[in-house]
Amino acid sequence: MKLQIADRMKEYEEGIFQLLNEKKEEVEKTGRKVYNLSVGTPDFPTEPHIIEAVTRAAQDPANYKYALKMLPELTQAVIERFQKRYQVTLNEREITEVYGSQEGITHIGFVLCNPGDVVLVPDPGYPIFSIGPALAMAEVHTYQLKAENNYLPDLDAIDEELLERTRFMVVSYPLNPVCRIAPDEFYEKLIPWAKERNVIIVHDNAYSDIIFDGHKGKSILQFPGAKDNCVEFYSLSKSYDYTGARMGFLVGNEYLVQSFKRLRSQIDYGIFLPVQYGAIAALTGSDEGVKQRCALYQERRDALCGGLREIGWDIPDSEGTMFAWGRIPEGYEDDVAFVMELLEKTGVLCTPGSSFGKLGKGHVRFALVLPAEEIREAIAAVKASGMLD
Repeated sequence: MKLQIADRMKEYEEGIFQLLNEKKEEVEKTGRKVYNLSVGTPDFPTEPHIIEAVTRAAQDPANYKYALKMLPELTQAVIERFQKRYQVTLNEREITEVYGSQEGITHIGFVLCNPGDVVLVPDPGYPIFSIGPALAMAEVHTYQLKAENNYLPDLDAIDEELLERTRFMVVSYPLNPVCRIAPDEFYEKLIPWAKERNVIIVHDNAYSDIIFDGHKGKSILQFPGAKDNCVEFYSLSKSYDYTGARMGFLVGNEYLVQSFKRLRSQIDYGIFLPVQYGAIAALTGSDEGVKQRCALYQERRDALCGGLREIGWDIPDSEGTMFAWGRIPEGYEDDVAFVMELLEKTGVLCTPGSSFGKLGKGHVRFALVLPAEEIREAIAAVKASGMLD
């Protein structure tokens, strides 16, 4: 018997993070210390009051049944969070839960697209932005994000004939991997521009609580007219270090949210109730821990970006997210080969920019997942290697 799998699986080669991990293990076997700045997994502990809420709920046998839907208390917590944090008024039909933004972005194309519809995604951009619509058999096109345009899309340069076939556009600021925020003027132009062309905006808002230098993260729903054609994914993973619990939400236009909810009712029985109780504790608790972690991420940003610039590698300051982004040093051309050489010679592991799209070539992304002291050690190792001489 010949076993066959779907043709689409040809597109999914071994992931870059798996390859990097294998290389990391090789280097560790030589006895060299590895400074792993590749994967964006928060290293801060989840706050005790959140763990306590999960633990208490997990001890109740009644919480092991199918959830089927969001707890009313969790819906209310989301409503209060968006009102307090973003001054956005939501009603319960404008909210539904997801197993983290990644799951939501994977499935939303099945709700919004027919096969062959166009979806616009950023380049560079997070890979699931493209993978999700492709699974729904959409035609994925990229819009370019370039440093000379402050990593904002040039809306006027997008082909109008293509826009006539476009069902939705993925937007995300602050954006992983390029670590830039968007000014209010961008959203004020984007929303009516998209509305005029019958394009839905899907905003991934995973990092609005990790923004530096006094800037404040925004929700797209804060801007006039957004609820007419926009939805937003909001995640607890990075703000509250609730990553493994997989807890997020889709909020915004009621018709789109309810349509998404209808799809998920066919494939899911609701998020584990103890996880929901933990989310309630996170959303209704103090923001002091969120602010403290943001300050520590900024300290790490300063140590990494400022430290690398001091030794001759021009990495701009990240404006937000838990990452930093920049070009590979002069004299190097292939970002993948450079990352491998950097790991072998210094023990510093980052992610090649080509993992995030064609315009990512020649760049690298660092995750700010080590304390500032260790980041300074890593920079000293880079300097001592002579790779920048």
